[in-house]
Parts: sequence; structure tokens; C-alpha cells
Amino acid sequence: MRNLVPITKILLTLATAVWAIVLHEPVSLCVLCFFEICILLISGELFNNLKALLMLFIFAFCLGIIEYIGGGTEKESVVASLRMLGMTIIFIYLLATVKLQDLTAAMVMQLKVPYEYAFMFTAGLRFVPDFIEENRAVAEAQACRGLAIQGNFIKQIKRYMSVVRPIMLRSLGRSETMALSLELRGFGGSKRTFTESVAPKIPDYGIMGLTCIITIGVIAGRILYSF
Repeated sequence: MRNLVPITKILLTLATAVWAIVLHEPVSLCVLCFFEICILLISGELFNNLKALLMLFIFAFCLGIIEYIGGGTEKESVVASLRMLGMTIIFIYLLATVKLQDLTAAMVMQLKVPYEYAFMFTAGLRFVPDFIEENRAVAEAQACRGLAIQGNFIKQIKRYMSVVRPIMLRSLGRSETMALSLELRGFGGSKRTFTESVAPKIPDYGIMGLTCIITIGVIAGRILYSF
């Protein structure tokens, strides 16, 4: 599972999202979530991403509580939580096993997405961990200067602006540096090549075919048997 090319993993991710939307019974959604966790285990990424998985489970639980408070039944609340998990767990597998440059190459070469849009998408993913780390560093630096983000909600927002402003300034500096670097490297040229081969191989075609068959089966099962 780890050695599949990016286009296969993208197709599997999209198909899994479709399965999560189509299925509407708690048992079938539990089976889907278990299937995705097995994929993480087989690819060797389960134990490396336990924290992210735990956060998804907590968010799903909160989503179910909100659904229940909003007037949903117990079954509808459970289905909402499981559906969210079914649509998101597989993304851990995708992002943990695919290099962002390979993901860009697959989007451009196989999906025919314009390079500028593919680069913008993967660049956003690339900067999420950096943004989180900068937020932590700035918050610790401001705490050392005596900033305490406490009090009621309004006061917390006002005090947190002391963290947001430095982050925004550093982000602007990062974007200017990145724009200059892209310009010097000829970004936007008519011809572009990639160092890694992302062409599907025989196992990839097998997985893609199996994924399509399962998708058809899930949709047919929902229509015929309502599972």
C-alpha cells in the first residue's frame, strides 16, 4: 500500500469519501473506518499518526454531540460522527505516504490540473506544519514576555492578537521570499518536467480496478438493500 503511485492513492481517497457519503448505517460505516485503519497499519503509518487519529476521534465525538443537541436522533448522531471519520482517516494515509512533489506531478500529469493550481494546493499543505510550529513558537515567546491569554472570551481574543500579528508578519515575509525564489527559478514556464516517475504500474491498475468495483457495489447495495 505504501508503494502505490499518487494517482492510485488519490483515487482510493476519493472513493472512500464516496463510500462514506453513500453508506448510512452505523455498522457499515464502522466497517469502513476499520478498513481505513487497516490501510494505515499495512502502510506502517498507524503508530506514527496516533495523535492525529486521536484528534479526529475527538472531533467526531464532538460533532456527534452537536448533532444530538441540534435535534438529531442517537442514530443520526452516530452516523454523522462515523461518516466524518470515514471521510478523513484515509487522508492521513494519503498525506503521510505521498511526497508533495509527487502529488503535484500526479495532479499535473494524470489529472491534467494546471501546474499553478496544483502547486498552490500542495504549497498550502506544505506550510500547514510550519504555520502550526510558528504559532507555538510565537505563543511561547509572548508568554515569556508576560502575556497571559486568560479571562473571558472577548479578552482572550484581544490578547491573542499579540500572537496573531507576529505570525502574520512572518507569513508575509515567507510569501515574499517564496515569490522571489519562484521567479528566479522560472516559475510559469511553458514546459515543465518532473524527476520522479508517477506512472501507474500493474499493482496500481489492480487496486484502481478493485476500487471502482467496490464503489459500484456500494452504490448498488445502497439502492437495492439500503445498507
